[in-house]
Amino acid sequence: MKENVILIGMPGAGKSTIGVLLAKQLGLDFIDTDLLLQRQVTMRLQQLITLKGLDNFRRAEEQMLLSLSIENTVIATGGSVIYSELGMANLQKLGRLIYLHISLTELTQRIADMGDRGILIAAGQSFKDLYAERTPLYTHYADIEVEIDGLSVEDVLRTIEKLCTKS
Repeated sequence: MKENVILIGMPGAGKSTIGVLLAKQLGLDFIDTDLLLQRQVTMRLQQLITLKGLDNFRRAEEQMLLSLSIENTVIATGGSVIYSELGMANLQKLGRLIYLHISLTELTQRIADMGDRGILIAAGQSFKDLYAERTPLYTHYADIEVEIDGLSVEDVLRTIEKLCTKS
């Protein structure tokens, strides 16, 4: 098993929720890159997007990703990390990337507070468009893809743990 388990996927897929529980289950530390970014920029993600714009958000996120140097940790990433090739290259060096794949239908049922979540979405872009844009990127970077539609949190945890303990 690589030293870190890195969860990627759309906002609302459950990366943070699964990540905390997975870290407990595997005996690893846990970090959420969205929280690290908020700490570094000293504002909420949505404030950063609103006040500084998408390009500055992406630059700040990339710098945060490049600064990561950790071991034995479950890392829940922000949904937009896949836009940074350099950031993703660093994550690939750090551990195994697991894509929590969820259907657009199930995801839209989960997301009710898109405006407050700090979702990196361009003006005029629909959530459906964003999903279509990001899905191939997640698939491209993932070492492992886990289909989570209809699975309980416990089922997702069991699936990931089995995959992580395989060499």
